[in-house]
Amino acid sequence: MTKTPDYAKMFQDMFAGKFGDVKAVNDMVRDAAEFGAKFNKIALETAEKNAELSTAWVKESLAKYDAFTKVQSEPADYAKVVSDVVSAQAQSTPEHVAKFAEVAKSAQMATVELMMAAGKDFQNEVVKTAKSATKAA
Repeated sequence: MTKTPDYAKMFQDMFAGKFGDVKAVNDMVRDAAEFGAKFNKIALETAEKNAELSTAWVKESLAKYDAFTKVQSEPADYAKVVSDVVSAQAQSTPEHVAKFAEVAKSAQMATVELMMAAGKDFQNEVVKTAKSATKAA
């Protein structure tokens, strides 16, 4: 009959260092966690800036809509109010979209810098490991 593998023993051996360099695994997990934390910081800062921009845009829009709360003397004046509000909104939209684009550009640049730094660190680690493996051989 076949013997069922003892998975508990296998994991104990693995974490005891019998199946590899535990320090290397710990370093890899730590590095991945640091990278994730930096990436999450970029994402959270970007989301915060976008929320601020959205809030400002909504407040500005609501201030413009205040014109709808005033009673007009002539029916044609209501059309003028609508036209003025729509025109003002159309004029401010490109400015707001440009602000969102700046935030996106900033986040993109920060992400690229993070990726480049991670790549450089990885490359340095590979070179270091290769040199130490060559010395050991």
